[in-house]
Amino acid sequence: MLSFKVYTLGCKVNIYESELVISLLSDNGYKLTSDKADIVIINTCTVTNVSDSKSKKIINKARKENEGAIIVVMGCYSQLKHNEVDADIIIGNKDKSQIVSLLDEYLINKKKIKRIYDLQKVGFENMQIKNFSAHTRAFVKIQDGCDAYCTYCIIPYVRGNIRSKTIKDVVNEITNLVNLGYKEIILSGIHTGKYGRDINTSLECLLRSIIKIPNLFRIRISSIEINELTSSLLDLISNSDIIAKHLHIPLQSGSDSILLAMNRKYDTTFFLNKITEIRKKIPNISITTDLIVGFPGETDILFKETLSFLNKVKFTKIHVFGYSKREGTVASCMNNQVNSDIKKQRVKEVIKLSAEYELKFYNSNIGKTYDIVVIKHNNIVEGFTTNYIPVIVNENVNTDIVSVKLEKVKKNKVVGKAIEVCYE
Repeated sequence: MLSFKVYTLGCKVNIYESELVISLLSDNGYKLTSDKADIVIINTCTVTNVSDSKSKKIINKARKENEGAIIVVMGCYSQLKHNEVDADIIIGNKDKSQIVSLLDEYLINKKKIKRIYDLQKVGFENMQIKNFSAHTRAFVKIQDGCDAYCTYCIIPYVRGNIRSKTIKDVVNEITNLVNLGYKEIILSGIHTGKYGRDINTSLECLLRSIIKIPNLFRIRISSIEINELTSSLLDLISNSDIIAKHLHIPLQSGSDSILLAMNRKYDTTFFLNKITEIRKKIPNISITTDLIVGFPGETDILFKETLSFLNKVKFTKIHVFGYSKREGTVASCMNNQVNSDIKKQRVKEVIKLSAEYELKFYNSNIGKTYDIVVIKHNNIVEGFTTNYIPVIVNENVNTDIVSVKLEKVKKNKVVGKAIEVCYE
């Protein structure tokens, strides 16, 4: 029996796809290991230069630590830089679901295999996951590709066109996971809000079908753009007990001139008005975001505009990144690139601000009671509230879902007391 291990870099979609690979290989006689392996699979990321470096580092590490192993490299970095990748099997962002047949072919012929496609010309690669490494929460990939072409982003070039899994296939996959005991499902995609555009449906229609699945406790949307949050979608989220009261909405900049240069397709007025609508319809919702600082042309004045706007919105948490110049994007050719030291300083300022927002939101929820899906590891019981507050339960519980009263904030998490068992 050949052994294998998988390294995963990057986003929730990559996590899902790696879980699929693990499941397919395990079902076909291969043995997952954390030790030296016969087959090493690296599912790569290329969203930033750092991602590229990490991908290359792990590929080199796999060669050194697993002498004689079959090296398989897949994902965004191999899609973009396949001519630079040294591996026995190279897969881009199509044919990951064919991992078993590709390994069979390699084991017979002992010849290098490369599967790279023009992703503007392919359909959705249907993947149906049967289990997940976590026992109570699972990701489900509903969509692939992006056509937004933000000027800083390489992803449309490595993920291709918008393509979606059918509602029937999504519902079947989630139903199977729920029947296996999974309580919370996180919908993931490269551009989740544009789900269904290619198959004459929408994310709202999908959600209306999902919430009808028996015994599904909670569904989360991994990320969505501000201009895709229609009033009817917000009404659905507000009125459903199953859809989590948390939205991750990328802002990227709080300066209108930078948003325009980024090709973000909204301005701060639109963003703030929509946030106001969201909070009116869904009180105590958690709204988190992504932010890029140091984009070309971002002066001190424009950065202060962003800080001022952040103080208007008051997100629960901000995931902040210094702008990373990506060859092949429009922004890489822009003038007025920002000094790296300035970018690092701006990142620090935003991290500090984010910590203040996070602490304030957590404290505002102390004394409230929420049902959480239990996650156990290293003898610690944790979980997330519907509005995505990470909770440490101060006692052991033997159920998958428990009602918890939030008691105090401790090290960026909240300690809660289990007060009622919700499900056996």
